[in-house]
Amino acid sequence: MEYDIEYVPRTSVKEQAIADHLAEFPIEDDTPINSDFPDEGILQVDSEENKFAWRMYFDGAINSTGSGIGAVLISPDGRYYPVAAKVDFPCTNNVAEYEACIIGLQAAIDFKVKELEVFGDSMLTIFQTLGQRKTNDAKLVPYHEYLAENFKKISFTYTLRIKNQFADALARLASMVSITKENLIEPLEIKIAKGPAHCDAIEATDEQPWYEDIKHFLQTGQYPTFANRRDKKTLRRLVAHYFMSGEVLYRRSFDATLLRCVDEIEAQRLMGEVHEGSCGPHMSGLMLAKKLMRLGYFWSTMEADCAKHVLHCHLC
Repeated sequence: MEYDIEYVPRTSVKEQAIADHLAEFPIEDDTPINSDFPDEGILQVDSEENKFAWRMYFDGAINSTGSGIGAVLISPDGRYYPVAAKVDFPCTNNVAEYEACIIGLQAAIDFKVKELEVFGDSMLTIFQTLGQRKTNDAKLVPYHEYLAENFKKISFTYTLRIKNQFADALARLASMVSITKENLIEPLEIKIAKGPAHCDAIEATDEQPWYEDIKHFLQTGQYPTFANRRDKKTLRRLVAHYFMSGEVLYRRSFDATLLRCVDEIEAQRLMGEVHEGSCGPHMSGLMLAKKLMRLGYFWSTMEADCAKHVLHCHLC
């Protein structure tokens, strides 16, 4: 009897053989793992929130137009107090950062702040302040330390530039603008624009309603002060369709129906109630104007206003 024998390599046996060999003959010259983390040169960044009552961010800027420094104090209730100055003498980036920190400390002293946490995006300045780096300009260090002694508790922490945008903007603004001794720049008020400007646009209306001249003529028989000959003729023709009942002005319609004249505010309310009310059928602008007239109301531009009102109705 003949058999067809096929030989297949068994790779898993080879891998297992290597694992068994390493388990039986371990290597003795391995290096033990040191669990101590070498953190001598690493700056610890603590949480910036709810640690001190006051916080201060500072930054300096140098460009082709000049140098500027800026700092912003943040009170416990979230109020911002920005300070900025233009540096009118040659300086390096490191000196500008020191000057920015100093102007912020001076502002904090003026506010009688006793506990302060200082944040800056210049790692060199923070390290030098903490004594972990040497500074080439030793003139700034004594005054910096003198100001720091005015606080009961103060700390210096490095922060990212993205968290220091306010102070950076102040420094850049101070470096680019031209400032003289006679200039007095008031503190800036920055508001939040929650929408485009055209969303806040409103149409100004006169204090008097559209029928004021007609009503005044029916009551007194006098024309408006600045009316010319043509205006007087037009007013006499209009008055023929109106009459007064007490203090209320009415218009006579062609079918002898009396329509009470309403001002712009009441007209907007009536259009909203009739068009979008609980029983409002959301009719067209022309039908809305005719229905308001059947209800006994009138104003001079009611057809155009009704068409505009229907056009802006979101449910139509």
